[in-house]
Amino acid sequence: MKEAAVKNLKNYVILTAAAVVYAVAISLFLDPNNIAPGGVTGISILVNRFTGIPTGTVNMMMNIPIVLLGLWKFGWQFICSTMYVLALITIFINSLAVYGAVTDDLLIAAVIGGALIGVALALVFKAGATTGGIDIIVKVVRTRRKHIKTNILFLVFDSMVILASWMVFQDLTVAFYAGIAVITDSIVMDKILYGSDEAKMVFVICDKPEQVKRRLFGELDLTATIVPAKGAYTNAPKEMLMIVTRKQVYPKLEEVVKDEDSSAFMIVSSASEIFGEGYKDITRDKI
Repeated sequence: MKEAAVKNLKNYVILTAAAVVYAVAISLFLDPNNIAPGGVTGISILVNRFTGIPTGTVNMMMNIPIVLLGLWKFGWQFICSTMYVLALITIFINSLAVYGAVTDDLLIAAVIGGALIGVALALVFKAGATTGGIDIIVKVVRTRRKHIKTNILFLVFDSMVILASWMVFQDLTVAFYAGIAVITDSIVMDKILYGSDEAKMVFVICDKPEQVKRRLFGELDLTATIVPAKGAYTNAPKEMLMIVTRKQVYPKLEEVVKDEDSSAFMIVSSASEIFGEGYKDITRDKI
């Protein structure tokens, strides 16, 4: 109980710091320079220009139905930390907005703002939460359309927001820098969370393979190959799980194994490419 309480406290400290970093990116770099960095936050910046409602407030209002959707699909445990982050982001964005832009150089604003968002999102994901918005929508879509790649969904949503920003501001330059902010955000977040490896191949030997498999299927949408094994010293039969996962999912996989069996034996290696169902088509990609 004590360890769980300490872990939760640590996570909420991280979430608080992430909310501050996120708000700095929006209020001091992107929003005052008309750069809409994709997602619900980008839409909120555009809505602010038409209504005058503070960007942070619009962001919260737009996220309420999305969070309710997430609550219906994924339950309270997933949503509570997300609501906490959203509330802080709203407060900090509105509070910092009075200070205006740190710089009016669009390139600097886009790169630094995008990088700060990437740092903030990485911290949020490491703490087991999301910032709501597109993250939840993508997760819901993926429950019904598992064949659609997550990065493709994000690309589609962000591209629509960038296109909308071009139409709202009537300025292709601003839309171009919004694209730079989105790309920077993605690169920074990816590097912080997962490094440069394309995928992970994981072998797990533990005493609770059924519990691990159940959570892999139910929480991470992963499957595994069961490899019969036997302890060399004890001759006791074992089930070894061979799991191939995208690098984005690996931190959650590691957490699942640790939660179910802290004494589990894991072998983790990098996989540069994966061919097969749910990954690359071996015939098409070899052409």
